[in-house]
Amino acid sequence: MRFDGFVAIDWSGASGPAYAGIAVARCRAGMAAPQLVRPADARGRWTRSAVFDWLVAEGDRNQRLLVGIDMAFALPAPFEAPPQLWARIETHCAQDADFTGHRYVEGDTRFWRSGKQPADWIGHQRPAELACIAQGLGHPQTPLKLIGPKQVGLGTLAGARLLHRLREQRPARWAIWPFDDVARDDRRSACVEIYPRLFIRKAAGGNAKLRSGAALDAALQALGSEPAGLVHFDDHQADAIIAAAGLRRTAEDRALWRAGAGQERGWIFGVAAAGEALRAQQQVSVQTMAATAIEVATPAMKPQKPQTTRGRTRR
Repeated sequence: MRFDGFVAIDWSGASGPAYAGIAVARCRAGMAAPQLVRPADARGRWTRSAVFDWLVAEGDRNQRLLVGIDMAFALPAPFEAPPQLWARIETHCAQDADFTGHRYVEGDTRFWRSGKQPADWIGHQRPAELACIAQGLGHPQTPLKLIGPKQVGLGTLAGARLLHRLREQRPARWAIWPFDDVARDDRRSACVEIYPRLFIRKAAGGNAKLRSGAALDAALQALGSEPAGLVHFDDHQADAIIAAAGLRRTAEDRALWRAGAGQERGWIFGVAAAGEALRAQQQVSVQTMAATAIEVATPAMKPQKPQTTRGRTRR
């Protein structure tokens, strides 16, 4: 599948005026090493709004980009599936600046929002996360977890608003995989869900952070990229750099594009299609989550607590 450039975004759902944690890296088709994209902000920090503006501007240029964002593009059942989910989160949070999504989860006990893990909390995962774990590509956390350094839930809520806005403002410029058929549309740029740990595992064979220039360059070379030659970078920047190279390599594999077909809860780009045994496990998870939704909706008539195991945690 042809793309002119590849962009990876290490995303953040943090609140407040001075949050850190967002990094952007890009590379062109070929073998050149990914380069960090520096924000225009004088403090040298990306905001979610600045990322959106940058994506709109880049998408309006005469190029086709593949953009990976480190967030879940959907929530597990029985939450609404995208794009309805994105629109609902945007409606709930429209008054909140900078794509913040915290307001959407207020009062919903299906989300782990603070403190120790609640005794009755069930951390359901989507089919994509279960498949990633089964294939030994990492342990992505459920987007229902909103606490801890490895959580992706807050970023998922904020990212849903960004995806909704892209779809609303630039429908002719952007496709969102796997909800849009990217394979049959060779003109629009595309957004995909990524899990940077997956690319590190594929390149380095382990789970360790890439914290030296030598380790980063070795992983890049394993993904068919020239070395970056960087000395100073943080974990977020390393994740974005390796993910950009991983996107470029993975985009060549048509089977991995097909893996997301029909997945209304989204799919992690780079994870192969799930097997039949895993599909059965996913169905059990969906049924249990539905029972939990009933309990939340009707507290006066609580059904018997479903017998299930806790969801596995991410990263």
